[in-house]
Amino acid sequence: MTAITHHLRCTGCGAVIEGPEARSDFRCPNCNDLYEVEYPSWNTGPNGGAPNLPNPNAMKYLWMERRQSNLAMDQSGVWRFREMLPILSSPANIVTLREGNTPLYDLPRCAKSAGVDSLLAKHQGMNPTGSFKDTGMTSALSVAAERGFKWVACASTGNTSAAMAAYAARAGLRSLVFIPEGKIAWGKLSQSMDYGATTIQLKTDFDGCVRILTELVSRFPIYLLNSVNPYRLEGQKTPALEMVEQLDWNVPDHIVVPGGNLANGSALGKGFAEMQRLGLIQKQPKISVIQATGANPLFQWFNNDRAGLEPVYADTRATAIRIGNPASWKKAVRVIQATGGWCEQVSEQEIALAKAEIGAEGIGCEPASAVTLAGLKQLVRDGQVQREESVVLLLTGHTLKDSEYTIQYHKGELLQAEEVANASAAEQAKHNTLRKPPFVLEANLDAVLRMLEHEMKTTVGPTA
Repeated sequence: MTAITHHLRCTGCGAVIEGPEARSDFRCPNCNDLYEVEYPSWNTGPNGGAPNLPNPNAMKYLWMERRQSNLAMDQSGVWRFREMLPILSSPANIVTLREGNTPLYDLPRCAKSAGVDSLLAKHQGMNPTGSFKDTGMTSALSVAAERGFKWVACASTGNTSAAMAAYAARAGLRSLVFIPEGKIAWGKLSQSMDYGATTIQLKTDFDGCVRILTELVSRFPIYLLNSVNPYRLEGQKTPALEMVEQLDWNVPDHIVVPGGNLANGSALGKGFAEMQRLGLIQKQPKISVIQATGANPLFQWFNNDRAGLEPVYADTRATAIRIGNPASWKKAVRVIQATGGWCEQVSEQEIALAKAEIGAEGIGCEPASAVTLAGLKQLVRDGQVQREESVVLLLTGHTLKDSEYTIQYHKGELLQAEEVANASAAEQAKHNTLRKPPFVLEANLDAVLRMLEHEMKTTVGPTA
């Protein structure tokens, strides 16, 4: 990491530029598509010869050895793999909160519910600010700091703003957040406030916030940190490395990812492809993206004439994926098609049930994360995932990110009557079993004992 060893390549026309040459909106001036970070030395060596690739076994050993180090950059689950993202001129410019190194949980009861033999969940909600955004924010904000920016900005439904504000505060930068009016998770927004961000709520949706922000950064020296920034994806690809390292460098058959702005699946696909290119793994997993029915532009693209993505008015309680015009859709399409994955949609009732099932495992996640389990059920029903296949769900946010959603679910106030009516009898029975509203009792022991006696008679064990 003593010199910059990368360039940016347009994912549309293939034009190549140096990193600092990118426009403020990170769009190609020729075709308006997004850029991707590329490491030319991995493709060709000096004078166009064969690439001099690093020894994969030596890298695996080095990365494991760093886990014993007390250096902040070695304790980061992003920068521990820094040979895979040489985007800075000096490691002294790394801005880290020791993100990454998130757990890979076994979900035996969710596996039974989905119809597979075993099921794992990579829980990115265990990052410092409670979401997967931290892995991308440490990389992109480190670039911003190294290049001398004083202000950074994003449009956000919650998680991005929390991560950006935290890392900006850590670096001593000022941060600016644009949020849409209504239907955001205030618990997430409270984080950005706590970390000192300047917050502006606009009377529009998320996509309208992006439009205003894009105009702003074209006029002022403010560094854009939404997922159009290609350096975000360099950090967000590292959970792929963590995942296979945790599996002793065995690759799962299938990865299931929530679909909002669609950068996450794109980043993981890039990570797996680069690991295979460097000889770290021998195959890539299928990557499938799941969207909410009320915010499903990519699903519609896959099921229509595919001429172009038609934005939709996004409406889902899973606020982290409430995006109707995703910026990274072309990148996501490329990854889904290259790996043989699928794109599915799931209803609000299916999301709520899946979230409760994950919570009943003692894990928990934000609503947007739960689309992965709901979508896996659909993939299994359609024969796209076989029972014996190894599957990893990507859980993107902590359960406390949207506590109001959880409380409403367990009090029976989340779903509307028609949503409940559309659930099957088996699903309705599961909802009734999983809901755990608080008991309101008189303050005497007899009332408590009567309630416990009733619970002991009706509780039949963990839900399947």
